[in-house]
Amino acid sequence: MSRFNTWQSGTALFSMLALTAGAAAPLVAYAPVQAQTQFSDVSASYWAAGFIQELNQRNIIRGFPDGTFRPNDPVTRAQFAAMVRQAFSRAPMRQEARFVDVPNNYWGAAAIQDAYKTGFLSGYPGNVFRPEENIPRAQVLVSLANGLGYTASNSAGNVLQVYNDASAIPNWATNSIAAATEKKIVVNYPNVQTLNPNRAATRAEVAAFIYQAMVSMGQTAAISSPYIVGQASSPAVSQLPAGTMLTVGHQAEKILVSLEEPKPVPLTLTLNRDVMMDGKVLIPANSQVVGEIRLEGEGARFYANELLVNGSRLPLSATSAVVTKTQRVTRGANALEIIGGAALGAGAAAAITGLTGDREVELITVLGGGAAGALAGYFLGRDSVTLISINPNTDLNLTLSAPLAMR
Repeated sequence: MSRFNTWQSGTALFSMLALTAGAAAPLVAYAPVQAQTQFSDVSASYWAAGFIQELNQRNIIRGFPDGTFRPNDPVTRAQFAAMVRQAFSRAPMRQEARFVDVPNNYWGAAAIQDAYKTGFLSGYPGNVFRPEENIPRAQVLVSLANGLGYTASNSAGNVLQVYNDASAIPNWATNSIAAATEKKIVVNYPNVQTLNPNRAATRAEVAAFIYQAMVSMGQTAAISSPYIVGQASSPAVSQLPAGTMLTVGHQAEKILVSLEEPKPVPLTLTLNRDVMMDGKVLIPANSQVVGEIRLEGEGARFYANELLVNGSRLPLSATSAVVTKTQRVTRGANALEIIGGAALGAGAAAAITGLTGDREVELITVLGGGAAGALAGYFLGRDSVTLISINPNTDLNLTLSAPLAMR
């Protein structure tokens, strides 16, 4: 939607997030759609909902055009290579290989080469990769352990005793799966002690494995789940169910964002009151909710990513309602009247600067005014612009879209 050029700026209350360019190839063999936050076939109580939600928000794994995720569908080796490419940035450890069954125009050719060069995946004898073959759970775990350079610190035999089907683990996979187990990458549903190493991995299982591998690398916060091997013995004390309301606020009287913001607007909100369950305070007031405002149609919605509580960072899946209230800014308007008590997205600041000609807006709301000046040029020649006007103390109250486990 936006035609802004690449830019960087900071703001007094927000700084715009840089969007990392993803792989050009699709993540799956079908055409993916824009990242969704909820899928019609993944309920809030689904065992892998948290893993799927977090990876979907990071565009590592996506849904289908019909709004489904199909968590029980198998994953091919090519699809897994593409997911790994999105999730991890690793230096090449070997030269590329030419696989006879992966032509240059194959949708996943680049991802397969990256996964091979970084050590996540290897081929079969005869320079064969088998890109359309469904990948077994054992192979996924070996791939993650090898690609991230993990080795077991204890004997594989001792580590793998946690599985009641350890004898089914192929010999070539035992050491790597032991390492993955020690790193808490393994997630087994419905029985945490049953590995099923030779069964084809499902989309939900691959999402859980990749997310746990990211946790092991310090790339994201841990999710409490009784199905993570090594974590089942210490379940969460309480769990807030999906649908729980969080009342939040912000020091600004209003937040203005442009319908043409070039990027999501990062924002940190503050919890206005304690969240309690059974007479116990689970989340104290003044805890912080970190997320971003995203445009949706003719409105904007806040998406929460993290909860900062008692010195810990917890992944948080919650959203506000879509805000569609607007404020019109016309050429020659008084900029200071518009921005009084407001916090601005960079696009809104540029629009106000461009229409009012008041360069003070740059100094008040956008640090490094040169960037705002460049954006303001986009609005030159317009007589007016419509901004979304958000009251952060009434419009951004949140609803949990997935359960939140609290210790």
